[in-house]
Amino acid sequence: MTSFFLWPLSLCLILLMNLSSQLEDNKIPNLCSGQPGIPGSPGVHGSPGLPGRDGRDGRDALPAEKGEKGERGEPGMSGERGYSGDSGAQGEKGERGPQGECAVAPKSAFSAKLADNRSTAITVVDNAVPFGVVVLNEHGDYNPETGRFTCRVPGVYYFSVHATVYRASLQFDLMKNGHVTASYFQFYGNWPKPTSLTGGSLLHLVPGDQVWVQMTLSEYSGFYSSSKTDSTFTGFLVYSDWKSSAVFAHP
Repeated sequence: MTSFFLWPLSLCLILLMNLSSQLEDNKIPNLCSGQPGIPGSPGVHGSPGLPGRDGRDGRDALPAEKGEKGERGEPGMSGERGYSGDSGAQGEKGERGPQGECAVAPKSAFSAKLADNRSTAITVVDNAVPFGVVVLNEHGDYNPETGRFTCRVPGVYYFSVHATVYRASLQFDLMKNGHVTASYFQFYGNWPKPTSLTGGSLLHLVPGDQVWVQMTLSEYSGFYSSSKTDSTFTGFLVYSDWKSSAVFAHP
């Protein structure tokens, strides 16, 4: 009875031993039922695999359409100044230009003296002493008949009066447009020989201004002239007010 029950058990063990090499872990064939085994410990990470091959190059894309022109940017900062270049070769001499007009500086000057007459008293003309003998008269600005100088060139002038005084007192004024600009006086002190009285002044004139010599008092009229001594009235332009000096032509 006992051997009858043991025979199936022995058969099962033999089958298990023959199939043990073909079964995976924790798997039991359907011939024998049993409980699953306890899960094993996690395995160790494997070594990294070999690098894969590079993939194929992609196909060239079709050309894109040209984009619209962008807005102009703001001007950039100026760069540093570059070095000066070498001087170029000298050019050829140009043709000579036409001859230009010569500009003449404005002029105005005069000098006159009294006539050689020691016996006749001087006759004034409209309060002016007429120095009737002209020595120099540039452009005719001085009138010997009236004894007056009339300005045509604006600027600064110098006027000088030299008087010989003989046995009389003398007082005279340098006049501009009826106003006294300078006054001179020589007193007679019974000196038996001729003496002199000289004075001068700078005046600024504009066209139309007049300058002359005028005796102040009739009793002080000792102007004298002879063949050996003179009384003179002189004036000349020092500088003109014309900024760009045009050609000064006498009409």
